[in-house]
Amino acid sequence: MQTLADRILTLNLVLSTLLFYAAARVYVLPKLAEWSFRTVMPPILLLHSFRHLGLMFLSRGATYPGMPQQFAYPAALGDFLTAILAFVSFVAVVRNRPAQRGLVLVFNVVGTLDLVNAIVLSTVYGAPASMGPAYWIPAFWVPALLVTHYITFLVLRGDGGRTPEGAAQTRCQSTGT
Repeated sequence: MQTLADRILTLNLVLSTLLFYAAARVYVLPKLAEWSFRTVMPPILLLHSFRHLGLMFLSRGATYPGMPQQFAYPAALGDFLTAILAFVSFVAVVRNRPAQRGLVLVFNVVGTLDLVNAIVLSTVYGAPASMGPAYWIPAFWVPALLVTHYITFLVLRGDGGRTPEGAAQTRCQSTGT
């Protein structure tokens, strides 16, 4: 049975995600409609290109003995694949290639599913107890990645980053109500 101490990582992940979303809500989402695809995507894609760091889940120095392999390998390799997709997408966006939106969509779906899979496998196999120095990845890094995946879906959807509340406000402003 898990103790409260065993759930601290989950609490850190949730709270950090809320804080990154709050920052995005205040500083990014209001401006998203003004920014072009080629303005928004390069910084996000470069951030995700650092996901090669997820390979540290396979490193003896970054994790404690007993790291569940059922979590470590899928998390590490999923992050590595996402890093490659992010960098390929970055090059396509910066060079304004016709395939840029398709590549960004593939990166975003694969990267989002990788994070969800890693969170589930970490929970199922009790990985937090063996995280060691790699603890910062799910406590800080994953929340930032989740929020930037959300922003990327908004950009790909082409709604200028309007949240349901923002869309309702825009409708009210356009109708004068």
